[in-house]
Amino acid sequence: MKPGKDTIGVGVGAIVLNDRGEMFLAQRGPQARNERGCWEFPGGRVEFGERLADAIAREFQEEYGMVIAVGELLAVDDHILPDEGQHWVSPTFIARHVAGEPRILEPEKCSTIGWFTLDTLPSPLSVITQSNVASYRAKK
Repeated sequence: MKPGKDTIGVGVGAIVLNDRGEMFLAQRGPQARNERGCWEFPGGRVEFGERLADAIAREFQEEYGMVIAVGELLAVDDHILPDEGQHWVSPTFIARHVAGEPRILEPEKCSTIGWFTLDTLPSPLSVITQSNVASYRAKK
């Protein structure tokens, strides 16, 4: 059984800020699980027995070589993609970049990365990232 397709999956994400207040985003690659070509606040699937904060820290280390400090929970959203037959429950945290020069370590899943201000976000944004941006703006 595949999480997100056969059962509801749990995928955690993070808005990671650098010292200049810029946000880290990644463009989904050709073999991404869904929403290929869209920009997102990165994240990944939570493994059985793994705490949410540990999962997002692991994902950033594995996929981008970054160490992040996970802070407060921003929101929990239903990430429903009817055209792709997927349903994820998606908690998103606010985090800060601590160490590691970001680089793409899984090029099949991610094609481009970058740091952006809230007013200069790239497009198209993934469904969950659009929701995260709205939640973040409402919180500021």
